[in-house]
Parts: sequence; C-alpha cells; structure tokens
Amino acid sequence: MTEPSAPAGEPAATHGKTPKKAALAAWIGSALEYYDFAVYGTAAALVLNHLFFPEDASPGVAILLSMGTVGVAYVVRPLGALVMGPLGDRMGRKFVLMLTLFMMGGATFLVGCLPTYEQAGLWAPALLVLCRVIQGISASGEQASAISVSLEHSDEHRRAFTTSWTLQGTQFGTLLATAVFIPFTTLLTEEQLFSWGWRVPFWLSAVVVVVAWVIRRRLEEPPAFEESKSHLPEEKPATPLSLMVTFHKAAVARIACAAMINTVNVVFLVWSLSFATSVVGLDRSTMLTVAVVANAVALAAIPLGALLADRIGRKPVFIAGVVGPAVMMYPYLGAVAAGDWTLIFVYGAILSGCLYSLSNGIWPSFYAEMFPTRVRVTGLAMGTQIGFAVSGGLTPIVASAVAGAQGTNWLAVSLVVSGACLISVVAALTAKETKDKTLADIDELHTTRTEAAELARLDRTAP
Repeated sequence: MTEPSAPAGEPAATHGKTPKKAALAAWIGSALEYYDFAVYGTAAALVLNHLFFPEDASPGVAILLSMGTVGVAYVVRPLGALVMGPLGDRMGRKFVLMLTLFMMGGATFLVGCLPTYEQAGLWAPALLVLCRVIQGISASGEQASAISVSLEHSDEHRRAFTTSWTLQGTQFGTLLATAVFIPFTTLLTEEQLFSWGWRVPFWLSAVVVVVAWVIRRRLEEPPAFEESKSHLPEEKPATPLSLMVTFHKAAVARIACAAMINTVNVVFLVWSLSFATSVVGLDRSTMLTVAVVANAVALAAIPLGALLADRIGRKPVFIAGVVGPAVMMYPYLGAVAAGDWTLIFVYGAILSGCLYSLSNGIWPSFYAEMFPTRVRVTGLAMGTQIGFAVSGGLTPIVASAVAGAQGTNWLAVSLVVSGACLISVVAALTAKETKDKTLADIDELHTTRTEAAELARLDRTAP
C-alpha cells in the first residue's frame, strides 16, 4: 500500500518508511507484551498477597509486601535500560523488540507455575521476585524500541499520532490483563481461584509470545536508524551510552522527572484495587470492571489526544494530562472509600480514561523527540525507566505505608500523587516544543557544533 505523501512545504517521506506497518507492529506487540506485565499487577492486588506471604500478616502488611513485588520490576528497569537501550541503538530496534518479547513471556509463564508460600515457604516469594526482575528488564527495552521504530517510520506531520499507538497497545494489554480475571473471580469459587484459577492468566502468555513473534518478525528497521548507522565508522565508534552520558544527561533527567506521572497509573490500577477489595471490602469483579471501563475509554482518548498534540503541540496536551489526574485522584479514592459504585465508575473513567490518557498518549513523541536518532533508544530507555523505577517502584510501597497499618488513609495517598504530578509538570515546562520540526531538525537541534566536533573525535578514539 502506498503511504500518504507529505504536505506541501515538508520534505518527502524517506524511502522505506512504513508508518502504518510500524504503528500496527508497535500496537500489537506492546498490547500482548504488556498483557504479561500488567497481569502480574492485577494478580498481586487480588490473590498474590494471600498466597505468597504469611497468613498471619495484617491486611495492610500483606498488601505492602505484595506491592513490594510489583515495585521490584520497576526498580530494576534502569539497569535493564543500560543494557537494552544501547543494544537498540547498535544492534537495531527490531532486535531488542524480539529479545524482550521472549524474556517477558517466559517470566510470566513461570509465575503461573510457582509454588505458594504454604508449599515452599520463603522460596515462593523469592522465586516470585526473580520472575518479576526478568519482567522489569524486558519492559525497560520494549517501549523505548517500539516508540523509536514508530517515530522513525512516521510521516513528519503525524509523529505524535503514530507513536501514540504504542501506548494505546499498552493500554489494551492492561485492559486485557484486568478483564481476563473477571470470569475467574465471577465464575470460580474462592477456593478454586486461590488453588488454580489465578495461574491460568499467566499461562496464557505462551499464546502472547507466539502471536507477537509472528507480527514483529515482519517489521523492518526504520530508514532514519539505517542512515544513522551507515555514518558510523567501521571500527571503534562512540557508543550510544557514552554519547548519552556526555551530551544528553539533562534530557534524561527531564524525562525521568516528567515520567513521575506514572504514579497516577500505579495508584489507580494497583493500590486502589487492593484498597477497595482488601480494606473497604468491595466486590473484586466489579472493581476489575472499573479498570476495564477506564481502559476502554482510554483506547479512544489516546489517539485523539495525540492528534491534538500534532496540531497544537506536545507540551500543552501533556501538561493538561498531568494536572487533570492529580485533581481527580481525590474524588476517585473518596468514592472508593465510600463504596459509591456510580461515582467510582464515573470518576475512574474521567481520571484514567480521559485525563491521564492525554499525557499517556503524548509522552512517546514528547520524550523521544528530546534525543537525536543515534542515541534515541538509549536516552529514551534511561529517562523513562529511571522515572518508572521511582514512580512504579516506590509508589506501591509509599502508598501502602502512608495509608497506615489498616490501609484506610486514602487522602495521604492522594497527596503523594499530587506531589509526583507537580514534579512532572515542572519538568515538562523546561522542554522544547518539537511539533513543527522534522526528525532531521531534531537531530540538529540536539547536536551543537561543539557536540558534533566532540562526537567525531569520540568516533575516532572510543575504545
């Protein structure tokens, strides 16, 4: 199929760009892989806190321990980014996408095979943490590579829209991971759910791996990456990691701070689910339906927000998507505490489905355009994974801690979310708007004359 031509006044698309194929591959691969990642968070909130930790722990302590295993995968993600990011910039975006697929799928399948605390004692949570570490390392390279592929294959005037499909895929995977538990919590008895039912969603990752592999093996490397790679010297080029550390530390720090918006997602999908079911005593399947509805709304909101960003800019849309959820978290958690199902569904759809989707759909292009092609995966992976490690790794623990031993102080949790969102807004305000720049312009924008001269020297002398 012939791709659409660039509008008048813009350079023609580079030969070999396939934006539709790249967006589809990013969407399907991310949806299926993030099903694996998200299904763990859902299980941790519903059953793992009961199965993998001592039975005599209080509800608040059991949730804290379970949320700690959720956070482990986020904490190790910067380490994974140090490995996966440079691999994506040296070996190729597709290489990393295939590698992370098998790592994520294998670890998820194994979680479904693990013995419980009653069967294996402390070995049970230890093995659970090990599988979660592998998931975290895999996730650290997945999004950065998928986003870079879709960005570099995109038409210049639709980069936000094209890259947003990666996050829409992630959102669909999260929806699927939540929805898959509904029939198990509805149709099975509690004994069946806790004995074998919880394992089935993890075993389904075998299907995930096969389908994603079929889709991604047909994807080609983007022209921008191939062109950048062709300019490297044959021997001893400067490594992407050395270039990122030398020239792009500020961009990495900016992204890490902006990524604190992820706190909203962690509290909404993980902590509030535990709070609702284990503390307030709300029905499991109905609370899962709240997340499904919110994610369904997000499937429409993400591309619409991205289209808006292609028209008015990345920064205003992103900032709106940070401030809105920070405000809405208060009434949402208040509704959960009160057990008001009508308000839980309405506020949940507004909070996560509409407002959070603005920032969630925009950050792929917003962050990726802070780096030149040569270090894009490395810088994007490091920045996002540091931010996700702090927000995703600490938020479940901090939220559970500030909520108290009985887990009832939802107002303190809302304040934690507000603080994280304030950091994100300040970081976004320091970024440059790149809506009207081509990828070539962005490469030039992020490479000064001094940097270019130093880059050439590094290419000659780097070990």
